[in-house]
Order: sequence, then C-alpha cells, then structure tokens
Amino acid sequence: MTQQEFQQISHTIPLSPGIYKYFDSRNELIYVGKAKSLRKRVGSYFSKTYASYKTHELVQRIRRIEFTIVDSEQDAFLLENALIKEFQPRYNINLKDDKTYPYLVIKKEPFPRVFFSRRKLNDGSEYLGPFTSVGKVRELLDFIKQNIPLRTCKLNLTPANIQKGKFKVCLEYHLGNCKGPCEGLQTEQEYTEGLQQLKNLMKGNLGPVIQQFRSEMQQYAQELQFEKAEMMRKKIEHLERYQAKSVIVSRHLGNLDVFSILKDGDIAYVNYLMVQHGTIVQTHTIQLETHLDEEEDEVLAFAIGSLRATFNSLASEVIVPFSIPFEAEGITVTVPISGDKRKLLDLSLKNVNYFQEEIRRKKILHLEGKSDFEKKKVLYQLQEDLHLPELPVHIECFDNSNFQGSFPVSAMVCFKDGIASKKDYRHFNVKTVEGINDFATMKEVVYRRYKRLKEEKEALPQLVIIDGGKGQLGAAMESIRELDLNKEMTVVGLAKNEEELFFPGDSESLKLPYNSESLKLIRRIRDEVHRFGITFHRKQRSRGTFKNELEDIKGIGKSTADTLLKTFRSVSAIKEKTKEQLAEVIGLSKASLVWDHFHESKAES
Repeated sequence: MTQQEFQQISHTIPLSPGIYKYFDSRNELIYVGKAKSLRKRVGSYFSKTYASYKTHELVQRIRRIEFTIVDSEQDAFLLENALIKEFQPRYNINLKDDKTYPYLVIKKEPFPRVFFSRRKLNDGSEYLGPFTSVGKVRELLDFIKQNIPLRTCKLNLTPANIQKGKFKVCLEYHLGNCKGPCEGLQTEQEYTEGLQQLKNLMKGNLGPVIQQFRSEMQQYAQELQFEKAEMMRKKIEHLERYQAKSVIVSRHLGNLDVFSILKDGDIAYVNYLMVQHGTIVQTHTIQLETHLDEEEDEVLAFAIGSLRATFNSLASEVIVPFSIPFEAEGITVTVPISGDKRKLLDLSLKNVNYFQEEIRRKKILHLEGKSDFEKKKVLYQLQEDLHLPELPVHIECFDNSNFQGSFPVSAMVCFKDGIASKKDYRHFNVKTVEGINDFATMKEVVYRRYKRLKEEKEALPQLVIIDGGKGQLGAAMESIRELDLNKEMTVVGLAKNEEELFFPGDSESLKLPYNSESLKLIRRIRDEVHRFGITFHRKQRSRGTFKNELEDIKGIGKSTADTLLKTFRSVSAIKEKTKEQLAEVIGLSKASLVWDHFHESKAES
C-alpha cells in the first residue's frame, strides 16, 4: 500500500485506542499492533521515512487494514497479545517457545486424586500450574506425600460405596501414606484440609501448613500420644528445612513477578521468576525474535503479558529493570534500586545471562566434537560458495559497537578450522576518530590489527568478514591497501539486514542459500562478534571508561545527561530537539544550556 493509497482511507480510521491488523495480497495476517490513537499510529507507517528496512518491507506488503476499537490502552494490550499468540503474524515478535507444560490436577471426584497431566480439560477439575520443571514438581510431590497423606487409587469412593463396605484398605494405608477413606477411616472434611495444605505448599505458602502441624502436635501431646506428637515434630522440621532452602530473599515480600531481558540484535531473552510468599515457585527463560527493530521495553512488555497469561499469574506487582509500557488494572510496575526486590531482579538477570551464554555455546560448538572431515567439509563448501583461492581455515570478523549514538568500540573474533579461537579475540578502544563514524572506526581498527600481524610476521587469515555492508567494507579495504595486503587475504562485507555478502568493487551482492552450511557458519561468526563486542562495551560502561558527550556541557551533570539519553535515546536525537522539548524533561534552565551548546557550535562552524 502506497502513501497515496493510505491517504484515501486515513479518514475512515478512528482516533480511538484499539488494535490494527495488516493483511497482505494473499489476505494473510502479517502484523498486529496496539495504539493509543489508531489513526496516528497507522499513519506513522506511511510517512516518507522508515525507521528501518524491515518496516519498509512490511509496508510494501500491506494490502488491507482492519482495526478494532477498545475502551482503553490496557484492553488494547491484552487483545494484541491474544491475537499475536493465536495467529503468530510473521512481522510480530515471535515467541520461540512451543513446549507444553504439565499441570497438577485435583480431580473432580469424591476424595480427589492428585496427579500430573499435560492436557487441561474442561472437566470441572482444578488445575494448578502450569509448571516449567517436571522434575522439581515431582520432587515437591514426593515431599508432600511424606507430610500429607492423599489417596492414589482409582476407586469410586462415593458415600454409598463406602457405606456398603465395598473396599478394603491397601498397603498404602499400612505404610502411612493414606488414611483409608475407602473404609470410612477419614472424613471428606479431613481430606479437604489435606488438599488445602497441598495447595499452600505448591504456592510456597508453608506458614499455614506448619501452624496446622504444630496444633496437631500439641493436641497429641496433651492426649499423651507421644509417638504421634514426635511424628508431627519431624514433619514440622522437614517443612522448615524445605522453607529455609526455598525462601530466596524474604518471607514478607508477598506475591511478585520478576522479569529481566537481554537483547542481542533481533533476538531477545526474557527470564521470569514467579515469587509467592517469598519463595520462587517458578523460573523460566524464553527466547523471542523481533522483526521490526522493537525496543527492549516493547519486547519486555509483550513477554510479560504472554508469560503471565501462560502461567496464570495473579501477582499484583511486577518487578522489571526499567520502565515499560505495561498497563494492567490493579498491577503495580516497580523498578527497584536496592533491597530485597533488587536482589530478586539481580537473580533474574543472572539467569537470563546464563541462558544466553548456553545458547551461544551451543551455536559456537556446532562443529566441536566432529571429525576433521566434517569440519573441513563446511570450510570446503564456504570456499566454493565464496570462490576463495584458499581454504578458509583462519577467519576473522570485525564489528563496531556504540551506545545510543555514543561511545564507539570495536571487536574482532577469530575462528580456526570452523571453531572459535578465543585466545585470538581482540577488542579495540577507538583512538583517532572523533564522535560516531563507523567507516573511520572500521578503517582504524582494521589497520591496527593487520599492521601488528604484519610487523610480528604472524599468520594472516584467509577470510576477513566486515559486519556492516558496503560502506564499512570500503573503509576496511583502504587500510588493507595501505598495508599492501589486498592480495594476501579475501575481505567481504556482510549486510546487517539481508545477510548479503559484498566483495570489494562489486555492485551486486552474493546471497547464499538460507539453510546452507556456509551461511550457518557465517551467522555463528557474526553472532559471536556481536556478543563479544557488546560484552566489552558493557564492561567499559560499567567501569565508567566512557564519558557522555553531554557531560562536557558546563552545568550539566551525569544525572541530567542520563535522563536525556533515556528519554531521547541518542545524542543525535537530542541535538534535533527544540529548547521547549528539552525543557519538558530537564527544566528550562538546563535545557537552555544544552540547546545553546549544540546550536552555538553549529553557528561557529
């Protein structure tokens, strides 16, 4: 759909909040979005400039637009989440989690049985969960079995059958694992109390169970039934040991949902900790794939809606690392700075980092453990596909990294025989380039790397990959030619969006088959240089190595600079804002200092 075609229908789209749906020429749903104002949000897709190539691709495919008006932004959020989950449009965030999780079923029957099931039926039974770890829940059930006797048989324990004496107690009764409801030795009320204790334990609420056992222990002691009293004392000790092991931060936190995110290019990882009564009862990490360069806060908000729905969370507070566009009635969103909630958030961040590292290791180690022939087979295929003069047993890849338009660094990773050679990895603090200039940065680091190898007479790679496309490839080649190494190695550029390969001087790109082993190896190398560069960048930021450009302005401190960057995302965006727009964020006095600094610089130049 063109901008002109959209203008013809724009007046029919309301200004109300709601969700919008884009369909392609085959009438397939390709995108679902939410909006505070439908007309303004949909109209933003048909402006003359696009935020990214991916957005441009999406707009080119739109043939029909549908919308649904709702009462509030919260309703729009919930409806958007439900539609994405049901239809999985190709341009929406893709939740890569197709597992089925088990439930604990409390069967609707006299003296209900308790068992596992991966199917949730509409049979009137009560379903607890779902749970992410079968092993942990089985362990908990074994623990419950030792403390709360429940039947495991499939007998039809109707009052009439019990009264007629149809059943006899089994071995479970004599072992103390069941109280014999089949012979009327346990009332339904007593059995129901046991079920309530089970529910409390599954939710991490051990207090009422311990209190109940203490009451029973005292009752047995008063009746001089010391053996039974001792049995209850041991159960209490057992529960308290379990509680001490399970409570992570504080018993007084109540019910919380804790989320953290780690975004790496088009892939995001989100960890979820479900906390009930101070105990972490669920932990789960998911992988999401973005398609339109969504920001971290958008991805996290989507993941929260999806995970809370999947795991039936009723927590009234959500803990996150930064503010997000998540609105739900009765839900408080908290960004903790310190205390117990911050400890929980740090624990979640530790989990999400571990998950990403495991995924990365699996990608990197695809060739490890394989025979030399299998390793070389991939390299021979890469040599053939790229028409390389030599087998690329030594490959190096460069990538630039910056934060919100500031603080440039570069990274280089090395693969030998198709395997990451971490001892040969290098990172670079940019020395000669002022501001953000990816081309000049690439020229500098490539020159530094191969000047040193040349001087030290070290082996050169057969293949060098420049992550960034034609412009950065050209900059890298300037350094390669200055060093007179252009005949010693093959250098290619890798376009970020389309995974196209460019050779120096070629106007047309090379596209390898999507599932070819050659492209898979190149992807693994690219993902590794991204990871290595981002990790280095984070370390530098955390050490305070970088100084924000805004902090050079007299009268502007780190706090004000950080506020501006969080609001406007980059220094270049701040430069484009009016004094009034800046004043809304930091006040007129400081806004004048910032605005005058940038605009006086322009006037002088």
